[in-house]
Amino acid sequence: MALPQRYVEKDFYTEDEYLRWEEDAPYKSEYVRGEIRAMSGGTDYHNAICMNIGSALVVALRGRGCLVMSPDMKVRTMDGVMRYPDVTVVCGPRQFHGRGRSVITNPLLVVEVLSDSTEGTDRGEKFLEYQAIPSLTDYLLVSQRTALVEHYARGQSDHWNYQAVRGLNSKLIIPSLSVTLTLADIYDQIDFGEADRD
Repeated sequence: MALPQRYVEKDFYTEDEYLRWEEDAPYKSEYVRGEIRAMSGGTDYHNAICMNIGSALVVALRGRGCLVMSPDMKVRTMDGVMRYPDVTVVCGPRQFHGRGRSVITNPLLVVEVLSDSTEGTDRGEKFLEYQAIPSLTDYLLVSQRTALVEHYARGQSDHWNYQAVRGLNSKLIIPSLSVTLTLADIYDQIDFGEADRD
């Protein structure tokens, strides 16, 4: 990773150093326990699925005081970790980390669209981090290979309930938000036969 000239490469960066670096960095990076990790861009279908989900959530949550945010909004998952989820939902007043308005700390819903390069992290390291956010009630993992959305919902005693919703004729119900999404909407214009993996 090449840092802008005014920064010195080192093994550990503070959160403040990372946030200052992000202000003029030429690409997005996540912050993980002192390490700045550059992010690669997604494919056309990855981005289309993100937009489809975001658009469906905007319509479903309209007038309810909820804000649906794009992959450009950072989420602070725990001390020393900031991520860029593919879609984030916050209802009610937003809470921010630091002085600006670029890092949310109280999401209700986080969505990650799976790719070959990120699936392991999305299922493992990131999910463990997202579970540490007290406000988070729902985590969605969305496949690019087939019509499949995996839904983790926080239950009693912080137990996470799992449901897999499959097929374009299926509906994803998110009780905590009183929202129902159709997989046909999530995968609108997606041709699984030609989708590239990113």
